[in-house]
Amino acid sequence: MHGGAVTLARKFLTAGLKPDLLLATDMLDLTTFLALTKEKTASIPTAVYFHENQLTYPWSVEDRDVIHKRDKHYGFINYVSALSADAVFFNSRYHMQSFLSELLGFLKHFPDNQELDSIEYIRSKSSVLPLGLDLGLLDKYKQHIDSPEFLDRNPNSTIHNRKPLILWNHRWEYDKNPGDFFRALMILANRGLDFKIVVLGESFSQKPKEFLLARQKLGKRIVQFGYGKDFAEYAQWLWQADILPVTSNQDFFGASVVEALYCDCFPLLPKRLVYPELIPDELHSKYFYNDFNDLVNRLEKAIEDVDALKEHSLRWVAKELCWSIWAPKYDAQFQKILKMHRHGSH
Repeated sequence: MHGGAVTLARKFLTAGLKPDLLLATDMLDLTTFLALTKEKTASIPTAVYFHENQLTYPWSVEDRDVIHKRDKHYGFINYVSALSADAVFFNSRYHMQSFLSELLGFLKHFPDNQELDSIEYIRSKSSVLPLGLDLGLLDKYKQHIDSPEFLDRNPNSTIHNRKPLILWNHRWEYDKNPGDFFRALMILANRGLDFKIVVLGESFSQKPKEFLLARQKLGKRIVQFGYGKDFAEYAQWLWQADILPVTSNQDFFGASVVEALYCDCFPLLPKRLVYPELIPDELHSKYFYNDFNDLVNRLEKAIEDVDALKEHSLRWVAKELCWSIWAPKYDAQFQKILKMHRHGSH
């Protein structure tokens, strides 16, 4: 977030590009980029898309940026980027509201020139554009989950040995709260419930210790542990999975949850973050838990009655986030920015 704007500015100046609109992500210091490219970008409208943000993202106490007190500056980069852009997009309503609410306390911690009125200015040009997903890519792998190729690669596949299959398909990071996920499974394993677990998702150099402990404790119940070798394997595991218990402490959109819903996986969700926004209000009592004990109890019932879960598919909810629906809406938003820019208003 510090140096990327300098590198991209240099590449932009030598590329000879003349775009109608500049669309940046929240990871770019837009103000630095525009300052370094002003001879070419002064007349080009800009938009910033917040996939996540550094004000409300839960930092790990072990993060070097927190230890060295650099974490506040990343939030400031997000703030001035939003301030300088012509339009600001968020991937969910929850994300937009949480960022704008946090800005007030963030600016108040400065000793003077707090510019609190700038929050309303950012709000006035902010809107929600959900992340479009290529969910249709998952369809062709549904019919392959009992193929010889998949079974050869995954001899522990549950297709021909039907036991409830519980899914983890998120990043292996502390903000996804793997501790509660595996703790719930260990409690149910100790109660004698019979189930299997597939642990997917990207892992980085620092793996949360909960994953290694879970592999020791849950042993043969885990039929897949680690990143799938390709998208086909990932998709085939999603189609096999029965239950998706989510314990995350951070999620501004929930792409991995939406993918699992599309593949008919039954979710158990915490009533926080973006999740209540994904599921229609009238269905909340079926899919949301109140606390950890409620999660364990609901998960136990789901395992015991796994055959009935497929009757409660939320695939239709996930379909509403397909690119085929949202691509035209993105285009319309970008055209609106261009039109406003041509008429000299923001």
